[in-house]
Amino acid sequence: MTRAGLVLLCAVLGVTACGHRPPDQVTDACLILEDNRSWWRALQRTERRWGVPPGVQLAILRRESSFNAHARPARNRLLGIIPTTRPSSAYGYAQALDQTWDWYREDTGRRGADRDDFDDAVDFVGWYASKSRQLSGVQPYQARELYLTYHEGHGGYNRGTYRGKGWLIRAADTVARDANRYQSQIDRCERRLSRRFWLL
Repeated sequence: MTRAGLVLLCAVLGVTACGHRPPDQVTDACLILEDNRSWWRALQRTERRWGVPPGVQLAILRRESSFNAHARPARNRLLGIIPTTRPSSAYGYAQALDQTWDWYREDTGRRGADRDDFDDAVDFVGWYASKSRQLSGVQPYQARELYLTYHEGHGGYNRGTYRGKGWLIRAADTVARDANRYQSQIDRCERRLSRRFWLL
């Protein structure tokens, strides 16, 4: 397909179908998913495979990247001015670290998975939740605890390293609130989201 043809296809299908532009707003799950029907299907697949509710998946991605496919941590600055290295290798929707992403790809056999692909990112969140259940006893619907394992790692969570980090506990509380709100919104619009494209 020529470049002009691809641009025309994107115009017909919508920008988000062919690009990585974050949603215009991030507080209403129904509006986010109505504009990104492929995201809704990805959330459903992850729920079926790993048992993580869509609201929890969205809340973690919002906290980690604000749904920006190419998000990275800000660079450190030398003398407060000169950009240097980044504090970690976190990248993509789920802000997965290189080492953790490699573990995910090896463990699931999804060797071609990309951190800037929404489907792969939410599958990663589901996979990580399954590890959190195995290694830390955290259930997939426990958004607050899941976020704490996500940030601290399973060993850190099990040792309680988050307890002295007020900012992290507040962030985890925000994730839990977002998860509850997103899930309530999805519960109200799920039938509409699940209609076939040609019935809209």
